[in-house]
Amino acid sequence: MAMSRVSTMVWLASSDLRREMCWTPAINDWALCKQPLCPCIATPLNPCSTCVNGSRLVAGINNVTFVMPTTALLQAHYFNISGVSTDDFPGNPVTPYNYTGNGPTNIQTRSGTKVYRLAYNSTVQVVIQGNAVIAPESHPIHLHGSNFFVVGKGLGNYDPMNDPKKFNLVDPVERNTLTVPTVGWIVIRFRADNPGVWFMHCHLEVHTTWGLKIAFLVDNGNGPNESIIPPPKDLPTC
Repeated sequence: MAMSRVSTMVWLASSDLRREMCWTPAINDWALCKQPLCPCIATPLNPCSTCVNGSRLVAGINNVTFVMPTTALLQAHYFNISGVSTDDFPGNPVTPYNYTGNGPTNIQTRSGTKVYRLAYNSTVQVVIQGNAVIAPESHPIHLHGSNFFVVGKGLGNYDPMNDPKKFNLVDPVERNTLTVPTVGWIVIRFRADNPGVWFMHCHLEVHTTWGLKIAFLVDNGNGPNESIIPPPKDLPTC
């Protein structure tokens, strides 16, 4: 069953490949927002002094290209290790534009290891918006740690005023992976009742390696039954 009352919402504006030029920021693929939550994922171009033409393809969400840390995010969260990540992932696209029309001229991203924090047991809505920048594509999106309900989908730009009126809140399908319509949008909802750090990412592996992912940090609730369990004592170290 779908949750009708939403406490956190995310808007993902998704687009495909973007070239990374030294001064062109990328805002292609999706967007995350809190109240609502709106992540925006993209594959743009960033400067690269050792690359041909001085640029390389990257990917990003809300203009952030995710950089994998050398210390595991869950380990850093559980043991309160500082300096591994920050929890200031932007909740909306940095620069809104016509996602299914002409894209922005500056498509360069910022690189960083940023997580999006969610309160325990909050109901999260994510709007994933397809993008027409460079090469429109249907991205397969996978969420770790939870299943979600697909409450709406359509073509073109998501309309936050009118499209929610058509949501299926009675018997939506439950999944952990979906494909976003090419130059369209999809809306999912899930309950953040699994404490820890969980990735949401494109399942085209090359896009994931380029940084097309986000990590949700779900806080502990009340008591041991709503908190992360400690690692086993014989857990091997890297």
